[in-house]
Amino acid sequence: MIALLDYDSGNLRSVEKALLKVGADVRVTRRPEGMADARAVVLPGVGAFDDCLNALRKQELLAGVKEFIQTGKPFLGICVGYQALFEKSEEFNSCAAGLGVFGGKVVRFTERPGLKIPQIGWNQLEVTRADCPLYRGIASGSYVYFVHSFYPQPADAGIVATRTDYGDQFASSVWKDNVFATQFHPEKSQDVGLRLLKNFVELAR
Repeated sequence: MIALLDYDSGNLRSVEKALLKVGADVRVTRRPEGMADARAVVLPGVGAFDDCLNALRKQELLAGVKEFIQTGKPFLGICVGYQALFEKSEEFNSCAAGLGVFGGKVVRFTERPGLKIPQIGWNQLEVTRADCPLYRGIASGSYVYFVHSFYPQPADAGIVATRTDYGDQFASSVWKDNVFATQFHPEKSQDVGLRLLKNFVELAR
């Protein structure tokens, strides 16, 4: 069973449908107890960094996420659920502390003539960690779907699994041990996204 964390994030049902499509048994949960017997956890996200962290804290999910990650079972963060794994964000003079699973901060794209912020739409992945199990069967250069104005800058470049160019070159996904996270939305990325989610689900079996 995969626990999908519900903290009123707008893309929850899309992630649930995508996981079900690739054969996962999904439990949507709003409480840390819902992760207790899970074989994997997914933290989705749409919206602001502080809103995400404050909602997780209110539902006692912050400590629950940290405890789950320490079990060594697979964990996947998506979009703001990716950003939340870092220490802090520059978004809207953010005051909330991130989970601190990874060192580094979340920053905004650099303003450039002709560059539209937020990035909304399809962009390519450069796979920098071919050994990352999420990218089994996914070629470097594949297109995935993004919606974001901010992105993490990992302190440890060794965790970067893919990079993407959008004015700045940024870490579009990371991987360390049992923790995976993507800035893009696998649930909106058609066949490539479904393959990534299928790879994740298979890690939980």
